[in-house]
Amino acid sequence: MQGGGAAPLVLLAAGGTGGHLFPAEALAEALARRGLTVELATDARAERYGKRFPARRTHVIASETVRGRNVVALARTGAIMSLALLRAYILLGRMKPAVVVGFGGYPTLAPVLAATWRHIPTVIHEQNAVMGRANRLLAPRVSAIATSFPGVLDTAPRLAAKATPTGNPVRPAVIAAAAMPFPALARDCLVRLLVFGGSQGARIMSEIVPAALGRLDPALRIRLLVAQQARGEDLAEVRETYGRLNISAEVAAFFPDLPARIAAAHLVVARSGASTVAELAAIGRPAILVPLPHALDQDQQANAAVLERAGGAIRLRQDDFTPERLAAEITALAAEPHRLSAMAAAAKSAGAIDAAERLADLVLHTIARA
Repeated sequence: MQGGGAAPLVLLAAGGTGGHLFPAEALAEALARRGLTVELATDARAERYGKRFPARRTHVIASETVRGRNVVALARTGAIMSLALLRAYILLGRMKPAVVVGFGGYPTLAPVLAATWRHIPTVIHEQNAVMGRANRLLAPRVSAIATSFPGVLDTAPRLAAKATPTGNPVRPAVIAAAAMPFPALARDCLVRLLVFGGSQGARIMSEIVPAALGRLDPALRIRLLVAQQARGEDLAEVRETYGRLNISAEVAAFFPDLPARIAAAHLVVARSGASTVAELAAIGRPAILVPLPHALDQDQQANAAVLERAGGAIRLRQDDFTPERLAAEITALAAEPHRLSAMAAAAKSAGAIDAAERLADLVLHTIARA
């Protein structure tokens, strides 16, 4: 704990992608409201999100994913991680945080491991329906584990004993968007379609979605209002395709107001990363989800299955995500506005807008037990 009556300092450690940073941001906001001071440890990828993270300081600690099995690659990874551990150990000695909270990804390893070596309380949060590799390595060593979905640790009773289900924290912008009711859809009104593929978009969305919309009946196609996130190298082609099809579309590499766009949508087509699923559920919007197929842990398949079981999403394997199949799904949904409304309600039933507060409770409890 901090001495001299100073506010406790919490160090958040997160990989530099939206899936890790967004829940960390939500927790930072919740802790700040309770009078705690927050700092962030991450990697250089976080710079794409600008200076928006609500932390007093951001510490960039280099990390490396295990990408290959050859000796050179393993030696390089080992050297980078060893330096990261040393830097994190020195940093924590200077900071003396009351607790270190990890959100997964390899940049989490060094700060959380160094904290355990310095006997600083530690918490990890797992965003996905299956535990990722970094969190699996850390789980036996940390003080407490927070999970977003039930059943994540059913096969590991020792870990389950120190786990608390909190849900996946969502940003204030998502909580604000969650207050917006599902937009009514009449048979002759605009159909708002939102398409995105994760933090940087996905090429398959640019390949499949415009082709699918081109197969729709012209009477439906003219009703579409599309917002699509695409990779920078795909922007011109996607815009040209929509222009040729006479579809009203806004195409951009990044939507800073994505939660508001989700709230305005009648249907979302997306990958099923943890933050995407959490935000769709919190806001309550129907989706067609296409899990990333090659993830080692198949976490996106498990995430999408949660919304599918709730009735809030249609899950398509990437092999089934064809222009013909997507056109058929959109046609069927647009013809049944009541089904879209029911899916929206079902998605919302699986969401949690108070997850950040519940995780903040766990963090404070972990500090108090130290």
